[in-house]
Amino acid sequence: MADLNHIEAIGIGLASPEKILEWSHGEVKKPETINYRTLKPEADGLFCEKIFGPTKDWECYCGKYKKIRYRGIVCDKCGVEVTRSKVRRERMGHIRLAAPVSHIWYFRGIPSRMGLLLDMSPRNLEKILYFAAYIVIDPKETNFAKMQIINERDYRTALSEYGRNSFVAKMGAEAIRDLLAEIDIDVLADQLHEDLTTARGQKEQRIIKRLEVVESFQQSDNRPQDMVMEVLPVLPPELRPMVQLDGGRFATSDLNDLYRRVINRNNRLNKLLQLGAPNIIVRNEKRMLQEAVDALIDNGRRGRAVTGAGNRPLKSLSDLLKGKQGRLRQNLLGKRVDYSGRSVIVVGPELKLHQCGLPKEMALELFKPFVMRELVKHDYAQNIKSARRLVERGGDIVWDTLDEVIQDHPVLLNRAPTLHRLGIQAFEPVLVEGRAIKLHPLVCTAFNADFDGDQMAVHVPLSTEAQAEARFLMLSTNNLLKPQDGKPVTVPTQDIVLGCYYLTLERDNPADANDAPLRVFSSIDEAVMAYENKQIILQQKIRIRRSVEADGKTYSGIVESTLGRFLFNNVIPQNLGYVNRGDDLRSRIALECDFVVGKREIGSIIERCIDVCGTAKTAEVLDDVKDLGFHYATIGGVSIGVFDMVVPDVKEELISEAEIRVDKINTQHQRGLLNDDGRYRAVVDTWRRATNDITEALKKNLDPYNPIYMMSPSGARGSIDQIKQLAGMRGNMTDTSGRTIEIPIKSNLREGMNVLEFFISSHGARKSLSDTALKTADSGYLTRRLVDISQDVTIREEDCGTEEYIMAQTIAYGKQNQRVLASLIDRIEGRYVPMDIVHPESGKVIVRKGEMITMDQAKEIDAAGITEVPMRSVLSCDSPKGVCAMCYGKNLATGGPAVVGEAVGIMAAQSIGEPGTQLTMRTFHLGGIASAGDITQGLPRIEELFEARKPKGQAVVAEISGVIEVEETDKRRREVRIIGADGTVKKNQISVSIPILVDNGDHIEAGDLITDGSVNPHDIMKIQGARGVQRYIIREVLKVYKNNGVDINDKHVEIIVRQMLRKLRIDDPGDTNLLTGSTVDFAKFVEVNHAAERVGLEPATGTRILLGITKASLATESFLSAASFQETTRVLTDAAVKGKVDYLDGLKENVIIGGLIPAGTGVKRYRDISAVPVVNENVPFLLETADDVPVPTSERELKLIEDYDPGEAQAKAEAAEEESMESLLVEDLFILSSDD
Repeated sequence: MADLNHIEAIGIGLASPEKILEWSHGEVKKPETINYRTLKPEADGLFCEKIFGPTKDWECYCGKYKKIRYRGIVCDKCGVEVTRSKVRRERMGHIRLAAPVSHIWYFRGIPSRMGLLLDMSPRNLEKILYFAAYIVIDPKETNFAKMQIINERDYRTALSEYGRNSFVAKMGAEAIRDLLAEIDIDVLADQLHEDLTTARGQKEQRIIKRLEVVESFQQSDNRPQDMVMEVLPVLPPELRPMVQLDGGRFATSDLNDLYRRVINRNNRLNKLLQLGAPNIIVRNEKRMLQEAVDALIDNGRRGRAVTGAGNRPLKSLSDLLKGKQGRLRQNLLGKRVDYSGRSVIVVGPELKLHQCGLPKEMALELFKPFVMRELVKHDYAQNIKSARRLVERGGDIVWDTLDEVIQDHPVLLNRAPTLHRLGIQAFEPVLVEGRAIKLHPLVCTAFNADFDGDQMAVHVPLSTEAQAEARFLMLSTNNLLKPQDGKPVTVPTQDIVLGCYYLTLERDNPADANDAPLRVFSSIDEAVMAYENKQIILQQKIRIRRSVEADGKTYSGIVESTLGRFLFNNVIPQNLGYVNRGDDLRSRIALECDFVVGKREIGSIIERCIDVCGTAKTAEVLDDVKDLGFHYATIGGVSIGVFDMVVPDVKEELISEAEIRVDKINTQHQRGLLNDDGRYRAVVDTWRRATNDITEALKKNLDPYNPIYMMSPSGARGSIDQIKQLAGMRGNMTDTSGRTIEIPIKSNLREGMNVLEFFISSHGARKSLSDTALKTADSGYLTRRLVDISQDVTIREEDCGTEEYIMAQTIAYGKQNQRVLASLIDRIEGRYVPMDIVHPESGKVIVRKGEMITMDQAKEIDAAGITEVPMRSVLSCDSPKGVCAMCYGKNLATGGPAVVGEAVGIMAAQSIGEPGTQLTMRTFHLGGIASAGDITQGLPRIEELFEARKPKGQAVVAEISGVIEVEETDKRRREVRIIGADGTVKKNQISVSIPILVDNGDHIEAGDLITDGSVNPHDIMKIQGARGVQRYIIREVLKVYKNNGVDINDKHVEIIVRQMLRKLRIDDPGDTNLLTGSTVDFAKFVEVNHAAERVGLEPATGTRILLGITKASLATESFLSAASFQETTRVLTDAAVKGKVDYLDGLKENVIIGGLIPAGTGVKRYRDISAVPVVNENVPFLLETADDVPVPTSERELKLIEDYDPGEAQAKAEAAEEESMESLLVEDLFILSSDD
């Protein structure tokens, strides 16, 4: 067998009868499975040991040879080879069919490959294959045409008229096989190319389809007649097992029943042929054999499915591959791993950010082999067997050993659903009592975990490489940033925020007199002592002498603030830039954070801390802030009581005013002054205003130190909207369709609702629950499609060398573009520039060509009044596969430049998919306002954009630039004409009910909107080309996310859009072997054209096409990736006919074959890395390959290797903060990569 660890590529094709016999280890002749008395396989049956191998390791069927010493011997008595029983998973058998049988995939698939090759309709093909008509193979001297289809009566008439041997006509798969065998593919291809020059319309389409199939056979080793089978392969028995149940009955795979049907019918047909049975009986038996094989390959594809007990359709070979439970998705893409466990999570506030609490029992089971090795190594046990017994008994020595083993051995924690890369992180385990995993509170946001019964899985990285990757790449302290937008993800929330807010508030001490002077203290310790003795409170202003070390000097002075803020500043670095530190004493000793700290402020502090101090320091700061927050939230004792909900006194008055206004509106409606729609809108608006007035009164009424109120402005929990429902008025609710119910809920939750109000409120509540359930499924499916289209996009090279770029400007929408989706600063920060960016006035170069724009430079560019900046983008990247690091720019998850191997495609898909559940689900109906229909928003709109669908409520787009003329043609419609500069006129008929956005005399550009609504992206593609459609999709996607309060960096959307536009339709093939009208990958198109130009041939021309993400995923070059996505049988049929080869470029293909993925450390250039001792520590040397590593010879070299401490080396390496992996010098060790 091939070495499964070094597979270069995987090919697929049609198996010829010779190939099937080559795979087979013997013919299955009987339909029997096992002997029900002895429970042993029957000879020559479906489980025969002679064909498939022994059922017991190293033992033949009859028992003559037992034990490994007879390995390889074939028993002379029973004919079974003595070998491992696992060969029953790989050895195939075969059934020699008494009559040829067509393969249903190639006959029924769309398009029918057999039909296209023979130029027959699938209907006629079916008649012949299922013995309903004859086809003329050789007309000889008769009046028949070749391949003419004749029925039974005509056939009999012709026989009596012309005689028995005067012509040849056959039926069944045999006839089709003979016709396929006669085809000369090269001649047929030439003929079709010739016909194509004159054909037009449908005929041309048919010829192109036929040519595709013909050229597939021409370019592969496949023979057309192999679509008809003479020998049927039999799956290895372990892959279609039969197991005995408790009651003595047997459960068996459906395939065994389907194979039995085929064998029975085949044997019966053989017997009938030997007996020379009448033709009609033989024909019927052949048809039944064809149907049995059809059911085995794809049950239910033609006619009624074969059913088993309880009318359940049997699962055929195709069903084993298809769908979520199929072989591809269930077993090959969803492998289960050993050394893993799961348990409920509880909070661990005492943990450090990089730690997790692992239950002792679980840890012992997970690390069992490591513990056993250590026990043997330290002579606590003689061998592994006794070590295992020792571990099972437990005891002090075992727990002590476990403690040693888990030091420096990180574990991975995962919470399903893993929506983005932060759903799996590494932690250092700490042994805890009990059976629950303890989780650090600050990583909950990343995992989207809470402690209401959530479970998490633990995985142990086994190899040294896996442990190193877990520690350096996946440790929670190295994952502080969100890949979506590069903002911190470990921002404290809830109790911690509340504690910090309570600590940094400012108020007077109620015990002091009104005009009491500020208390002064010599140090913070003295102030804390006064606080502990209840002399002062945390929030009152005091003055403390503060000393600061700077430039080797000590600066000391009095600082005025609250004790809480002094304590908070103790844990915060004092160089974050909140205070402009000048040379004067005051600015040197000032507190860095002298303000009330809520959630937003903490977020900003953490973000600055990462920028200024790096991740290691930030992790410490986060832990300190967490401890401080929890401590003071407890001290503060902020709680909720019913009396904290203070109902404003003016509530009743405001409600009665609103009721009077509503009565007036209803009276106007009854008098006919208002239509029903106007009345409804006025009533709803009145109650909305009343609710807002009550909310304002409530805000003024609440004490800023009211516990409920404190939670909202601090950002700890809840919003003013929820406080309004608790103590104000609940207001208007929506019904299930999203329409506002005009009867408001006048009560609040503190007062309680009456029956009608309760009923009204349950509509919206129920709707939101069902919405959430649907949204989760839809969002997951969207993520799956996005991952599939972008999974092979990794960073393949440093720089593709392209001269292309895009112009970045602020993305905004609305009147006068007042709603900003992505500011210029956000768009250009972290991107490389293709030319110098110069200040328009001073002429100073702000950023040099080829440099990455930093945040400061981005702000400087914006301040200089530059509105458009050229930048490298993945949309203009020339890398044939994946993208290059320069076009991608900064890696948002690490904050540094992207490196070769980074899986940016998956990251983009996760960044877009993960917030999907936060998007709204609905199509809003604008309460009867005339518009171009409903506006699709939220998740359905994202799907509409990425699938490049014709949108709901489609807008009319200007096809040319010019001047507008509007004319009302009749009562129902208007005509909008655009008169171009060259006099061309484009007319659009628009209904009066749809508002138009243009007036007479306006100048309009091609691609601008004439009416309101969403644009069909294919229209923009036609008018503005690829760049226009790229801009449109990016803007619209960002708009949906922004409206739902989610920030996403545009580079993620760019990657998906790049993948949607990677195909071309060939307009003119020139002198290349491409087909007119066929679609090819852009990279392949460029490659073919370069090859043609090199030898002086005419290159092909083509047009970029926009594909939706599902279509684009199925159109990928990799058949393994496409087959494991959707439409498995169609993809595999197509791949087999074309004889495709999958070069395993993407991630999915490599996961399927069980190899390392070509991303991250699995990239070729990072393989074969080895550590080399350096003889002279000052002179590191680099070897060509890992084979040249010298053996240490001197005492000193051996000592260097023995003394090497990875922990110490890591600390030094972090201190050095070397940029690239290739130059990472770890004390005396030099890490090198092989020459590729």
